[in-house]
Amino acid sequence: MIYSKMALSGMVVTPHHLASGTALSILKEGGNAIEAIVAAAATISVVYPHMNGLGGDGFWLIIPPQREPIAIDASGTAGSLADFDFYRNESCIPHRGPKSALTIAGTLSGWKEALCISAELNINKSIAPISLKRLLNDAILYAKYGFPVTTSQFNATKKKLTELKNQPGFAKTFLLKGEIPVVGDRFIQPELARTLVQLTEEGIDSFYRGNLSNHLAKQMSKLKMPINLQDLNEYNAFRYKPLHIAHSTGDIWNTMPPTQGIASLMLLGIIDKLNMKNANSTQTVHRIVEATKKAFSLRDKYITDPKYISKNLKLLLTEENFIKLANQINDNKASYWRKTECGSGDTVWLGAIDKNGLAVSFIQSIYHEFGSGVVIPNTGIIWHNRGVAFSLNPKHILALSPGKQPFHTLNPAAAKLKDKRIMVYGSMGGDGQPQIQAAIFTRYVIQDFQLQKAITMPRWILGRTWGDSSSSLKIEKRFTFKNIKKLQYLGHKIELLSNFSEEVGHAGVIVRHDNGTLEGGSDPRCNGSASGF
Repeated sequence: MIYSKMALSGMVVTPHHLASGTALSILKEGGNAIEAIVAAAATISVVYPHMNGLGGDGFWLIIPPQREPIAIDASGTAGSLADFDFYRNESCIPHRGPKSALTIAGTLSGWKEALCISAELNINKSIAPISLKRLLNDAILYAKYGFPVTTSQFNATKKKLTELKNQPGFAKTFLLKGEIPVVGDRFIQPELARTLVQLTEEGIDSFYRGNLSNHLAKQMSKLKMPINLQDLNEYNAFRYKPLHIAHSTGDIWNTMPPTQGIASLMLLGIIDKLNMKNANSTQTVHRIVEATKKAFSLRDKYITDPKYISKNLKLLLTEENFIKLANQINDNKASYWRKTECGSGDTVWLGAIDKNGLAVSFIQSIYHEFGSGVVIPNTGIIWHNRGVAFSLNPKHILALSPGKQPFHTLNPAAAKLKDKRIMVYGSMGGDGQPQIQAAIFTRYVIQDFQLQKAITMPRWILGRTWGDSSSSLKIEKRFTFKNIKKLQYLGHKIELLSNFSEEVGHAGVIVRHDNGTLEGGSDPRCNGSASGF
């Protein structure tokens, strides 16, 4: 039998058990869910370096008890030197190297903004805020003294070594004496440890307006990256009211553009107009896949930096639009699917709910495996390559421009159900993220599968995921032969994956029940855990 974890005083889920342990220790010391996630985000940036890091972006969805949800956009903009002239000799933005490292890293500013919200909420009035030194302590120790290499890190390094090994600083940082570190090897990052210590001494703002930012800017100039000191100095993460739909089961929230959060909400809104409660396995997959095609078509047409969007996107989240799109789905035939240009991406989703009911859904990423592959000298920071989502076609909706935000697949989710359950959930997986969210939400909330089973059950992905660029319908081969044949009969081009494939994401869910019981589920496809006390 597959069981989820339950506890009363706090629950965390991350895709690496060491990060889960960090978050849990903060909760046990009286910290709140926001503080726990900041600590876990620091630890996982060390122990899952192929998926995320200080040189990446982040998005937050915070659900305070008895208050309105708050979102944080901690995604960087294109550097002031990142214009068409900078790429005049390129047909597209390179996926690796200094030219791919063209946007500011925003996640640290997001940590700072989240901690400001934590202080403002002041839910634990009798307990002083946890110090930054304490929040980053585990991350510093893992960077300084090491941790065992995971299968996920080994596979990512092996798979992408050819395109990464010659990037500035990569071999020095991520290879051991020129060789790929194997599973179980002790992996040490002394330069990153020193950077983390510097942040505890000088504050997070040092990354943008301090000694660390000055060093970063000098090294970026030497590396010929299109980001300068002024870009760092002027950057700040910001908070806003998240997007929302009124689903038949309750309220669901997600993040605004430049993320694909609106696609995740559209997908759930469309299938809410279909009979998912009584759908069998084949019907569940087919209907969600067909709804995905509808949502992604609109996503690709409209979503970019909000400053460049003219359409009222709330019109995409109306009952009328959901009904119209649902009526276009043929239960007996797969519709044509145009290959999407959006994206793959390496990401981590973290969630926490504390004893007071403060709930956090958070996502952090460096985009592709090991991002740009560029490690800023003497910092241990690998810079992301999110800016490769830009187009060098000036007429494209994602056309490059200095100061513009690139498109993001990242989108942490949360829901408040009519039966008073609070739910935070999410996954890595590029284009797969909305689909994974829809699959788990449908199975758990609508079809009443047990939480952990809803996560563990075989999944699928249409289009690109975190490590692939094909556009077939990829399904884990744990689906029955009969399911597979039925999907092929409906017209889906099937590609079989392994039984438990990382390509269908690393999902996580935490639910707070009306009686205060916390329930957490973690994905067996990753190194993570749900941990409570």
